[in-house]
Amino acid sequence: MNGIVDKFKNNLKLKHLLVVVFIESMNLLSIPLFSQDIGVYHPSVPTPTLSSVSYGMHERQILDFWKAKSNIPTPLVFVIHGGGWKVGSKERVHKFVNVQKLLDAGISVVAINYRLISQVKDSGIMPPVKIPMYDAAQALQYVRSKAWEWNIDKDRIGAAGGSAGACTSLWLAFHDDLADPDAENPILHESTRLVCAAVMQPQTSLDPKQMKAWIPNISYGSHAFDKANFEEFIAERESILPWIAEYSPYGHVSKDDPPTYLSYYAPPAIGEAQADPVHSANFGAKLKERCEGAGISCEVYFPGALGVKYNTTTDFLIENLRLLESNTK
Repeated sequence: MNGIVDKFKNNLKLKHLLVVVFIESMNLLSIPLFSQDIGVYHPSVPTPTLSSVSYGMHERQILDFWKAKSNIPTPLVFVIHGGGWKVGSKERVHKFVNVQKLLDAGISVVAINYRLISQVKDSGIMPPVKIPMYDAAQALQYVRSKAWEWNIDKDRIGAAGGSAGACTSLWLAFHDDLADPDAENPILHESTRLVCAAVMQPQTSLDPKQMKAWIPNISYGSHAFDKANFEEFIAERESILPWIAEYSPYGHVSKDDPPTYLSYYAPPAIGEAQADPVHSANFGAKLKERCEGAGISCEVYFPGALGVKYNTTTDFLIENLRLLESNTK
């Protein structure tokens, strides 16, 4: 009898283990491939000139650098990976840009890691999204501080990235300069401004009320502001409006901001439920309206889009960074 009971218990444990494995597998599949932590570069990506360069004290505050061959300082593309600020790594760079094509065009490349929200939840820094966004700004300042050593033209830096990394890229593109000329650390004297940004599937606002109006079935963003779920995010929105305004790219758009390019996999349909609400082109369509109102360029690509000049983020970055070079001659 005891043997039968033990066998029954073991079968239950095995079934429980299989269920756990299945759920975890489904959770992994729900994360876009460009967000998953793999840690190895795609074969199409050449070996970095410099690897795991630290720009801060945390183990995640590292970057890789590809140096373009040139006798004069080169433009640079600064790549920020996606993953909801919860997962992801710099090794996904090939999902956002063609590194070899950029190098062949005389443009250097940097891909960064940054601290994830889960790694700093006990830091006391609020809101949690401040950590990855300011890490990106710090990494950008560090890269600029290396301009002479790495042969970079610090006045020709554009950004790229996907999903949350794309949101951060746009935040840097539209935000006022975070340089601090009075800081003791000279790296913090460097600018955080960009001359262009080309990103994939960005969230352009983190305002739950605004997102809900654009995309009725959205339930994203609560984790960025330390809220348990989207319902709590909506309910407590008024109390955190200053945070929402600070970390939403949409709210920072002004007439002195650089040109941007946003790429999505499906066309927009404002006010309609979306198959992939987190990466909906509705975000891009509304940002485009905002940018056009401010008199700045914002190109939004999706299948079937009309009047789109560039088919890829890489093409946009090459032309815009080269255009700046020709205008300075």
